Amino acid sequence: MDGLKEAELCYPDLPNSSCRGLMRPHSEAVLLYTLLSSVSVLTVALNLLVIISISHFRQLHTPTNLLLLSLAISDLLVGLLGMPVETVRFIETCWLLGDLMCVLSFIIGSSLISASVGNMVLISIDRFVAICYPLHYPTKITRGVIELSVCLCWFGSFVYNGVMLKDHLRQPDLHNTCYGECIVVIDYVSGTVDLVFTFIGPCSVILILYVRVFTVAVAQARAMQSHIIAVGVVRVTAKKSERKAARTLGVVIMVFLMTFCPYYYPSLAGQDISNNASSWAVVSWLLFFNSCLNPLIYAFFYPWFRKAIKLIVTLKILEQDSCEANII
Repeated sequence: MDGLKEAELCYPDLPNSSCRGLMRPHSEAVLLYTLLSSVSVLTVALNLLVIISISHFRQLHTPTNLLLLSLAISDLLVGLLGMPVETVRFIETCWLLGDLMCVLSFIIGSSLISASVGNMVLISIDRFVAICYPLHYPTKITRGVIELSVCLCWFGSFVYNGVMLKDHLRQPDLHNTCYGECIVVIDYVSGTVDLVFTFIGPCSVILILYVRVFTVAVAQARAMQSHIIAVGVVRVTAKKSERKAARTLGVVIMVFLMTFCPYYYPSLAGQDISNNASSWAVVSWLLFFNSCLNPLIYAFFYPWFRKAIKLIVTLKILEQDSCEANII
């Protein structure tokens, strides 16, 4: 906090009940706004490319890509709504949007993160069925099933976070000590429940399903190896498939753990989760940064996405019948 200017009242007209905040130097504030806004813009841009690609090209209108579309929408909203609010909260020393907006911004941000996690779980289930039960996939994973699953995911995310913070909705200034404060606290019990449903549960499902997918993929590669005469060539292909599957699995789990573990550390340590903690800025931005990495993990691994980007950037999608382009 060295170099910060002297404290000023958040609401000068309420001197007895207004919080005091240490004002940042102008140069520091500009630098932070530039840096954090760049992350927000990058998150929106990457996920917007995914949304445009899947929405525009008819070849990509598949059940699997609907899940990627839903994930991209949740992550885009994180960059569009969650990141800007958290940027202002971090840089400005006083909350000037009112108590109700304080709670609503927290609920919206948490709901978007939950929806993003839910979409990742749905994607892992989709890939599990596609690889392990390919003959049943067309009948089990239909467009209707995907649309229903996505709707339930979004609806459940907002209801779940609304219930988690119902006390704050009834009394928005529950933990505030003065005007100009925005403090939301999730007690240990609620934090533990959230730990199970939003972190341990999804992480376990993703890990178990991807390990199973990896195992089946390796078995299939080895089975193909035994039926082809050109053993040397197939061994190389099998090893490449194993490495690619292992690398994808490792990236998915590593990013998920890296971005979510700091947030749930207080619950693991038997403490309350509060946005007033000194580490909150780092913790919250790690959570949000996951929404910037998701399109890299789930979309950039697909060759069709790279082709779609070229057509979008070069504005060829504006040409007639461009939606019928062969990009797969």
